[in-house]
Amino acid sequence: MAWDRNQMAARAARELQDGWYVNLGIGIPTLVSNYIPEGITVTLQSENGMLGMGPFPHDGEEDADLINAGKQTITELPQTAFFDSAQSFAMIRGGKIAMAILGAMEVSEKGDLANWMIPGKLVKGMGGAMDLVAGVGRVVVVMDHTNKAGESKVLKECILPLTGKRVVDRIITNLGVLDVVPGGLKIVECADGVRETELRAATEATIVE
Repeated sequence: MAWDRNQMAARAARELQDGWYVNLGIGIPTLVSNYIPEGITVTLQSENGMLGMGPFPHDGEEDADLINAGKQTITELPQTAFFDSAQSFAMIRGGKIAMAILGAMEVSEKGDLANWMIPGKLVKGMGGAMDLVAGVGRVVVVMDHTNKAGESKVLKECILPLTGKRVVDRIITNLGVLDVVPGGLKIVECADGVRETELRAATEATIVE
């Protein structure tokens, strides 16, 4: 047993706090917009120029002009604001965004993040990730705990090119939740049906008590 993509997104949504401005990265983080807890008002920001993203549209109700940074169709809200990329990144670089929930290829025990490229693979660019991890108040990563070969993506040291050093605060995977603390990672909780021994065995990084 482990969390699926939607359960991981629902767990990440519990990180949201009332009144926050939050950026959702590409991949699993985009699903967080579907799980905002009742009684919590957050404003979702997309670096391509939208403040106040709504949930994904129902089939047949898509508007091709309304997309997030991952080019997925989304919905607008009555309070949604639109602007250019320069203003969007001014918000990020100016510390106006309280939290970013991002995907990752690798995370280290020091909170280093690698999520923008694999050497040798064609990439369109780094996107906004480097600005986000440098400018937001809190960074939460949501990703699978291991790769397709079963190797840990939660490492002592990242192998792939870094997006940022010592920037990640919390890691949410299909196996559980870990916090970056002095000396390594601390287990916050295990996913439904996952034993702590399984989580530890799948983690290359140092786990501290």
